[in-house]
Amino acid sequence: METPTYPTRIAIDGPAASGKSTIGQMLAERLDMLLIDTGCMYRAVTLAALNADAKISDEQAVTDVARNVDLQIQPAGDKNDGRLYTVLLEGQDVTWEIRSAAVDGNVSQVSAYPEVRRNLVQRQRRLAEQRPVVMVGRDIGTVVLPDAPVKLYITASAEERALRRWRELRERGQNPSYERILHDIMRRDQIDGNRRHSPLRPADDAVILNTTGRTPEAIVDEIVQLLQVRMG
Repeated sequence: METPTYPTRIAIDGPAASGKSTIGQMLAERLDMLLIDTGCMYRAVTLAALNADAKISDEQAVTDVARNVDLQIQPAGDKNDGRLYTVLLEGQDVTWEIRSAAVDGNVSQVSAYPEVRRNLVQRQRRLAEQRPVVMVGRDIGTVVLPDAPVKLYITASAEERALRRWRELRERGQNPSYERILHDIMRRDQIDGNRRHSPLRPADDAVILNTTGRTPEAIVDEIVQLLQVRMG
């Protein structure tokens, strides 16, 4: 049987905690492609700004951090702590630090700054030129890779997304408030969907997949079937 030929760029967008990173990782492994989760890049810049004591409301200060930060995304390697990749900030492993409550509360504002987005989009496009990628984010199909042959939009109800984030934090030994997480997710949806530069929305030609009540495995199987039909 002839081996299917898959596209070299797959764009996945969706709101916070929709499952897009997990699905993107599983899909990348299935197709032997590199996962690039662009959300972690905005989180890393946010953490760098906080570490530098930059005021998050100071757009120029945060933009300067984004321009100068040493940021690297690497495969998870042999680390078995649940990570999908490793994030290095100035050479330091910050993979879990970028998931802190402080970053959660500020990343939407940071990612709304046009010059921050322009800087990171350039980095993201360079990564996509190097090898076949599954790229995950909030503006991949609309801005970063608008010519990607396959675009997916992964979503779920706000309540289910909050529950997923709550469970994730509990598994890491934290004691989060579900109500606070739900509030933050709904607030972030509002900010991401209404920002002037690269708002969160499905690309016109994106396939929309709702993950509410469904397993990542089922979603990935559906995507692979879709790719097989698309690629003949």
